Amino acid sequence: MRGFSAFFAKEVRELVRTKRLMIILAVFVVVGIMDPAVAKLTPKLFELMSDDLAQQGIAVGEVKVTALDSWTQFAKNVPMALIVTVVMFGGIYTSEYARGTLIPLLTKGLSRSSVVSAKLAVMLLTWSAGLWLCCGITYFYSDWYWDNSAVKGLLFAGFGWWLFGVLMISCIVFFSAFAGSGAQVVLGCGAVYFAMTMAGMYSRAKEYLPTRLCDSLPLYKGELVPSDYAAAAVITAAVSVVLVLAALPLTYRRQV
Repeated sequence: MRGFSAFFAKEVRELVRTKRLMIILAVFVVVGIMDPAVAKLTPKLFELMSDDLAQQGIAVGEVKVTALDSWTQFAKNVPMALIVTVVMFGGIYTSEYARGTLIPLLTKGLSRSSVVSAKLAVMLLTWSAGLWLCCGITYFYSDWYWDNSAVKGLLFAGFGWWLFGVLMISCIVFFSAFAGSGAQVVLGCGAVYFAMTMAGMYSRAKEYLPTRLCDSLPLYKGELVPSDYAAAAVITAAVSVVLVLAALPLTYRRQV
């Protein structure tokens, strides 16, 4: 436990020193502000374009914006923040192997499981802080300008995105156990997402896939309820645990 605490503190210091924490949180803040901002500006954009559209024979009526439009923007923009998080953390393990900085620590008795668990904890805490900060900013401004009570399932939708991010972080842990570079880890995570997206084209598989958790719009509209996402949530959690557990023996076998 002492080894975990010491390595965890080292990871936090490095996260702050390299400014990765600042960059990741800044992206989440920008996304949180951008969601209601885009929705608020949409009527003005259509108003500015109305003359050009009228010349093309397109009549633009009054555009009414609600909190639903803001949360729709959230569902569209939060993947960008997740991508930045994956890219920033893609080399969190492989850079240690490349620099050989783990060798002195391992020879002094630090277990590899402490290394894996400490890095995993740092990534999970950063992702959790960023996502819920983004949700909080979007919620505040959406409620300020409109009324969030018209949007359903906000808390569960946020949880769904959080759990999907946990899966992507678990993929980082798994691929880092044998990948040679951070780029390979990021590509591995992208391949997993692509495979899930392709599998989601089959209607029978869609409700069981982790990508189901990213489909927030039907939940916001009340067309679906949280129980409709239960199977995907359970499978996502189970796969995340399996990926981390599978990474442990692979990490022990890896040469440093």
